Amino acid sequence: MDTTFLLNSVWVMVSAVLVILMIGGFILLETGSTRMKNAGHIAGKTILTFGIGSIVFWAFGYGLIFGEGNALIGLSDFFYSGYDVEGLGLSGAVFFLFQTAFAGISLTIAFGGFAERAKMGVYLVFAVLFSLLVYPPIAHWIWGGGWLAEHGKQDFAGSTVVHLTGAMAALAATILLKPRIGKYNKDGSANNLYGHNQVYTALSVLLLWVGWFGFNAGSTVAVDDGFFGFVAVNTNLAAAAGTIAAMIISWVVMGKADVSMMLNGALAGLVAITASCAFVDTWASVVIGFVAGILVFYSIRFFEARKIDDPIYALSVHGVAGVWGTLSTGLFATPELASVGQPGLFYGGGFEQLGVQALGVVVCGAFAFIVSYVLLAAMKGIMGGLRVTEEEEIMGLDISEHGAYGYPELLEAEKTANKDQSLNLGNDGGTLKA
Repeated sequence: MDTTFLLNSVWVMVSAVLVILMIGGFILLETGSTRMKNAGHIAGKTILTFGIGSIVFWAFGYGLIFGEGNALIGLSDFFYSGYDVEGLGLSGAVFFLFQTAFAGISLTIAFGGFAERAKMGVYLVFAVLFSLLVYPPIAHWIWGGGWLAEHGKQDFAGSTVVHLTGAMAALAATILLKPRIGKYNKDGSANNLYGHNQVYTALSVLLLWVGWFGFNAGSTVAVDDGFFGFVAVNTNLAAAAGTIAAMIISWVVMGKADVSMMLNGALAGLVAITASCAFVDTWASVVIGFVAGILVFYSIRFFEARKIDDPIYALSVHGVAGVWGTLSTGLFATPELASVGQPGLFYGGGFEQLGVQALGVVVCGAFAFIVSYVLLAAMKGIMGGLRVTEEEEIMGLDISEHGAYGYPELLEAEKTANKDQSLNLGNDGGTLKA
């Protein structure tokens, strides 16, 4: 068997494992960024929904993306059986697993907007619907030879396909679910509902940072020319620049170097470079990451001021940074690296590629939001609401949804805290009928 075929297969298999391990990073990120009383629920539902997403992707998702069809959707290759694809240059089964991991990450991002208030059943049903009706069409349009691919849309590893898609689903959820109890006061001012473990959050960012080398560099799906190393360098530089930028802007504006903002800056840099990592020079990756770090700071403040309660900042980190990252290729893509589409504006390509990138952002973002909103609104009517009751939310989803705390040794402390919080109901700034 061809040595290059084997090496490509091994490299992409390693990358697939790195991307799947990012699910662990998201577990720590969401758990650390929310209250202790929901920790077990968050960890468990993340694993379960990835399992559901994997089955749906095997049955239908892969075929809808990569099957033979038309410019809008694939219509073959359902219930993937492990076949190889001619001309792919690696094991078809490995490529399938790699793409399964990407679909799982987008689903996990979407569920960030559900945190601390959605019913368990809502997670389960939406995992199926998102994996079937939201993610596959967008992935087909850009990666499966669909109509945006025909226009030369540049999205190397998924700033749009994975991150913006997940973020727009999260936005639909946050709007329909409404803010968590205690997030907003009657005068509209916001309270900080601090996450219970910043060390978890920092560790999650490190795990995601490392996993992103599989995410971006693995998307080369080849090792023969060593190009994956260049992609990895761009990925690392953007993450570093995003971290530094978020630290600087938080220090300047708030007078303190906010740790959570630094962590969000790192993730924003990673999200932004995901579209352009193979199309831009190293200096541009620093610029892209630095701008993402500043954008995420102001985006978080923007959404909070508008009473959009986003517990893990999915809208800012994955949505706004995803938009910027997608547009950035229309500015910085070089003639030598633009293997898809045209060079960017700053390299003599004019506005053509920037226009294609903007078109992709608008259409994909609108599609993901509208379809997710319609699906969730229908689920709300059919399932008798999306949100747990006030009593269940106050006691925590660990107990109300699963009957056991993620931190059982702290049960008595949680009971005491819940009693105190129950005396302060009514300061949520609005109805909770979601």
